[in-house]
Amino acid sequence: MNNKPKPILYYIYDPMCSWCWGYRPTWLLLQTKLKSVVQVNTMVGGLAEDSNVPMPEKMQHFLQQTWHKISAELGTQFNFDFWSQCQPKRSTYPACRAVIIARQSQQEQAMCSAIQEAYYLNAQNPSEVATLIKIASSIGIDGDLFAQQINSDKLKQQLGHEITRVRAMPIQGFPSLVLSVDGELFPIRLDYKSWQTSYDIILTTLDSVGNK
Repeated sequence: MNNKPKPILYYIYDPMCSWCWGYRPTWLLLQTKLKSVVQVNTMVGGLAEDSNVPMPEKMQHFLQQTWHKISAELGTQFNFDFWSQCQPKRSTYPACRAVIIARQSQQEQAMCSAIQEAYYLNAQNPSEVATLIKIASSIGIDGDLFAQQINSDKLKQQLGHEITRVRAMPIQGFPSLVLSVDGELFPIRLDYKSWQTSYDIILTTLDSVGNK
């Protein structure tokens, strides 16, 4: 009888990472193809710490160029009104904590999608806790309870532990895929345009590890 634990595929991301938004359609497809093959675990990496400081113009310009690049390469939709209608801040930790709250009720994917759509399609600012409270309520999470949790020391500590774990993994940025087989970690090449690439690499890796 085989009592080996099921392999785990870690998807490591940040809900305010524009490349993660670009990868979303491919990631959703890859997940469905892998249902019977691996257990999928998600982890947030935390691109930028809590800050109320307005984003410097140079950084704003860089990120707008990144959005244009992703749109050109992947056909991803962006609402550039964000840059004129909101006060951008280089702060993604609140959004990361929001998805951790949602994870507790198996709503992480719904929360991530809602944050991405608010940010990239509806020109809303997920660096603002008020925006995150509205998003939480929109997917059925109690807004008052969410507001109590979002900046709690307990949740900040939980995010800190998760970021520490992520930084110890074999990744070079977000999004990233890491396959864990019997405790051994394998970085999986990510293809923004095709789920098949990562899928084939995962199967090949599982096969080679199984034959050791």
